This record gives sequence, structure tokens and C-alpha cells, in this order.
Amino acid sequence: MAEPTKITQSIEQAFQKKRDAKAVSDRFPSENAKVQPQARDLEELVLGAIMLEQNAFDNVSSIIKSPDNFYVDAHQRIYKAMIKLTEGNDPVDMYTVTEKLRSSGELEMVGGAYFIASLTNKVASSANIEAHARIVVQKFLKREVISLSSQAIKDAFDDTVDVFDLLDNTEAELFRLSESNMKKNAVEIGSVVLEEIDAISERRKNAVDGEVITGVSTGFLQLDKITSGWQKSDLIIIAARPGMGKTAFTLALARNAAIDGKKAVAFFSLEMATNQLVARLISMETEIESEKIKKGLLLETEWKHLVKNIDNLKEAPIYIDDTAAIGIFELRAKCRRLKAKHDIQLIMIDYLQLMTGSTDSKGAGNREQEISMISRNLKGIAKELNVPIIALSQLSRAVETRGGDKKPMLSDLRESGAIEQDADMVIFLYRPEYYKLTQDSDGLDTRGIAEVIIAKHRNGSLETVRTKFIGKFAKFQDLEVTSLNNFEEDYKSGNTITQQSKMNKNNDDDDFASDDFEIDNDMPF
Repeated sequence: MAEPTKITQSIEQAFQKKRDAKAVSDRFPSENAKVQPQARDLEELVLGAIMLEQNAFDNVSSIIKSPDNFYVDAHQRIYKAMIKLTEGNDPVDMYTVTEKLRSSGELEMVGGAYFIASLTNKVASSANIEAHARIVVQKFLKREVISLSSQAIKDAFDDTVDVFDLLDNTEAELFRLSESNMKKNAVEIGSVVLEEIDAISERRKNAVDGEVITGVSTGFLQLDKITSGWQKSDLIIIAARPGMGKTAFTLALARNAAIDGKKAVAFFSLEMATNQLVARLISMETEIESEKIKKGLLLETEWKHLVKNIDNLKEAPIYIDDTAAIGIFELRAKCRRLKAKHDIQLIMIDYLQLMTGSTDSKGAGNREQEISMISRNLKGIAKELNVPIIALSQLSRAVETRGGDKKPMLSDLRESGAIEQDADMVIFLYRPEYYKLTQDSDGLDTRGIAEVIIAKHRNGSLETVRTKFIGKFAKFQDLEVTSLNNFEEDYKSGNTITQQSKMNKNNDDDDFASDDFEIDNDMPF
């Protein structure tokens, strides 16, 4: 019988040691135990300083924007009471906070009037209150990251969750968290009106000849006068039939924004490779035929001219991504990273119909809904990053079958009317010369002319801008701009106007006598 008793005692002693070890670990957590990031003492110092210093809350409220930033529930309730007092233009001190908590029935929940008074006793000075508030917010952000990561891990183990949705949602939450200190809340219109009046006043001072660029300059004078530049959070659709020069026009816009406007540009090319786009940009910048650049058939003078004139292009803040069939979620993720790293001010996509939507969009019958979803998300990205997005779009073949001048209309937008609905601006590119039309309805020569037709403009007028299109360089420019290369070629080919000097004329009254000049009817413009 002694043996069983010994065994029983040994078992009881083992269990007792285990219970004692657990009690000790509960009181004194081991190094492996995880405690959520927190700064209770600093939370108390911040709350106490607010109640002691008259202007302390104004300094803290721009840093700690929500009661949720505090870890302790009692501290959250006290800060919430302070917010309500400030909203009512009441002073924030130990007595008003106590009374506010009493009226809301929360005084005992936070520890009573004694606890409120004890907070002020812990503060010697409010000199470092902003530094303390930032630490409180940092601890809060760490707790949010832990929560977000835990949810991501849980979803990663769930086979029903799509992996790309998981990546997009996780990145979206991280981006929201990183921007939380700058996130805007709903505001009353009065304060916005005052801000806008100040902005209008500033624009009025800076205006030159009644015009001022408030967005990203297009680089085209007449287009800038109509749009004041590409505006933040706008979705701009540029649409045309194949062969009209959509990519060339978009590259011109990217070049003008990056080189002339010094704005960082993200260019997503779903159709052409990066090297092809850069070759086009070089041709545009140097005005050397793209065919010569492609084949390397450059004269020595042309080579020297190329090397000399590409310095601006080499330094241009243009970031090209040629991922084929990029999805809307991947695009959003890349745009967020480019915004954070390079502060991009303009996003360009060539072109919309080559993008893919969510991974569960299956079957050809869903393509229209998929394009609608893509256009809605593009508008969402523009608002989220507060930058303009220019997306190219194809037009339907109805343009080709239509009679007359074949100018595009909004109904020609391919695959989805949602594009028209989501866009802040819809622009059509139209070159009459492409359809063998050498004159427009007004009798003007259309050779070498590209019309930029603003068919929808949510915040402006609908107009048509005539630009010059130089096919061999795939280059768009203002009509009044004449390049040195073109002038030399026109002179050699006889496409010039020769006029006699007034000093050598016998008849000063007849400035434009028919014998004084001759016009070549084969001139392109």
C-alpha cells in the first residue's frame, strides 16, 4: 500500500508545481508573452495636460483625431467628453470634464471624480504634450497593424478567399492606415467656402491674361485655356479609332507634364513595350523620323542631334510599366506605391479595354460589367490618390459605317456606357485626313490636322481644339508652333510664301500686290 501512496503524492506534487508556475506566469509574463503596444502613462499625461492648459486640446486634436487612439477604455471616454466640450465652445478643465461625464452617465465607468483629479496631479508641464500625443498615436497604429495582420493570416488560411482579393484588401487597409493622419472627414460647407475664396483670390493674383493653370498642364495652349490643366481626382477618357494617334497624343501629354511641367507621371502601357514607347518619345523630342530610329539608319549629323537633344528626356520623371493585361487590383497597388515613392501627379493607361477586372469575372457575357467595374475603380483610384487619371479607350466600328465626316460621338464608346458616366471628361481624337477628307465644312484645310474634341466636360465647356499632327514623328503640337526641321524642309520643297520687302517696293500703298508673292497650293496647312 505504501507504493501507491507514494505515487499519489508524487502526482499531487507535480500538479501543485504546475499550478504554482501558472500563477507566477500570470503575475509576471515571460519574455515570450505578447502584450499589445500601449502607453498608459503617456495617455494620462496627455489628458491631464489638456485639462491644465487652455490651448492644449487644439494642439493635441490635430494629432489624436479619435478617442479610439487611446488604449484604455476610460481614457477614450474622457477624450470623447473633451471633444464634446470643445464642440460646444465650452472650456476643457477638470470640473467641466467631470460634469460632462456625470451628465452622460459615464463618470463612474472612468473611475469617478477622484480619477479625473489625479490625472491633473501627474502633470508638471504641458511643454511636451505634442510629443507625448504622437507616441500615443504610434502605439495605436501598431495595434492596428497587429489587428490587420491577424485578419490577413486568418483569410490566408481560408480556401474560399481569393488570393488577389486578399492582397488588394490587405494593401488597401495598410494604405488607409498610413494615410490615417491625413484622412479627411465630412466638413461643413461654410469652412470650404472660405477656403475656396482664398484659393480663388490666390489664382486671381497669379492669373496671366485671364488664364491660369490649376492642374497638370496639357502642354497645348488652347486645351489648357479650356481645361486649366488636368484636374486632381478627375478621370479623363481619350477615345479614338485605331490609327488616329491615341498613344502618340498620350505620350505628348506625358512628355509635356514631365519635362515642361516637372510633374511625375506613371504610364501603364498594356499594348506597347517600354522600348517602343521610349523610341517614340525620342523621335518626338528630337524630330527624327521614327522609322530611321527603328532601323538605325541615321546620318552622322542626325546622330549628333539625337544625342544632344535627349538630355531632358533622360531626366524626365516618367515611370513606365508595360505589364500586359494588368488587373485593376494590381494597377491600384502599383499606383499607391508610385504615389508613396515618387509622388506621381498624373496616371496614364493605354488602354482601358486591355485591362482585366476581378478574378471571378468569367465568360464573355460579363465583359460589359467588367469594363464598368474597371471604370468605376479607376475613378476611385483618382479620388483616393487625388491625381488625374487619363485612360485611353477604343471606339466601336459604328464610326466606320457611319456616313458623313465620321466624327465620333459619345454613343461610340466601346463595350460600356458606364465609361461615359464615370468619366469627368471624354475627349475624342479625330483626323479627317485619315478618311481622305482634305477640307472641313468651313472650307479649312484638314491635311496634317488633328482635332481634339471635348465631348463631355463635367466642369467646363465643350469645344474642339485643332492641333498639328506630324505623322513621321508621331507628334502632336500647337498649330502655331513651327519646328526648325519643318521650316527647312518646307523651304527646300518650295512650300513657302515669298513677299517683297517694303523698302524695295515702289508702291507702298499696295502691300499685297499679286506680283509680290506666290502661294504653293500644295502646302499642308
